[in-house]
Parts: sequence; structure tokens; C-alpha cells
Amino acid sequence: MELAVLQKDMVAAMKAKDKVRKEAISSLISAVKKVAIDEGHRDDIKPELVDQVILKELKTVKEQIDTCPAERTDLIEEYQTRYNIINEYAPQLMSAEEVKTCLQEKFAEVLATKNKGQIMKAVMGELKGKADGKVINQVVGELCK
Repeated sequence: MELAVLQKDMVAAMKAKDKVRKEAISSLISAVKKVAIDEGHRDDIKPELVDQVILKELKTVKEQIDTCPAERTDLIEEYQTRYNIINEYAPQLMSAEEVKTCLQEKFAEVLATKNKGQIMKAVMGELKGKADGKVINQVVGELCK
């Protein structure tokens, strides 16, 4: 995802007077810029970085939904709307089958060791942001049996 796309969509939301959408996208842009500055990439923000931040924000909002008291339907609704908006920009993650295929093709050597820690260390750098960590862990666990 390009930062410019988020900025363009935020302007469109402002013109449409869609306050909720504008705030959700604005918070994404702020989070991306903060991470870019922290990593020293203020002027050169790569799409991979934007995708990582979007996934992190998506996870944060999901946790807010899950931990919100059931009687606070107003907050749950607000969080769910925000989640849906952020999810529109989230990159498509690899399925468990795709992760398994990728591991068998690219990491056959490390898989042969059956050392889960070593495998995870080798794999996470390659698949971070492309697949859910839980899915990767589950697939590696199956392959280590």
C-alpha cells in the first residue's frame, strides 16, 4: 500500500464529510509517519512499511473490540467501523497452504533440522507482513512433527 493512496482517500473522506472514515485513515497515516521517522525513513516510506503498520493497527483495533465490555455497544460499533475501514487497506495475507508451500520450497534445508526455533528464526524475516505469525507458527509446528 502506498502512503499517497491513504492520503488521497483521506482527502476524499474530508470532501465527503465522512468524519469517521477521515479519522481512521488519518490515524493510519500518522502511525505510518511515526514508524517511518523512528526507522529513519522520513522521506522514503516504502509500501512494505505501510503494510506492516496497517496490520499492526488492525490487530490493535481487533484487541479493542475483543476487550470492550459487552454493554458498551456504542464503543464496539465505533471500533468495528474503524476495523472495517482499516481492513480495506490491509494487505492480503498468505493462507496456511501457501505458507506451507513457501516453506517447503525456500526453507527445505532448515526444515530438515526439525529445530522449530531455528526454523522460525529463518522464516520470520522472509514472511513477516506476508503471513500471520500464528499461521506460520502452526505450519512450522506441523512440519516439525
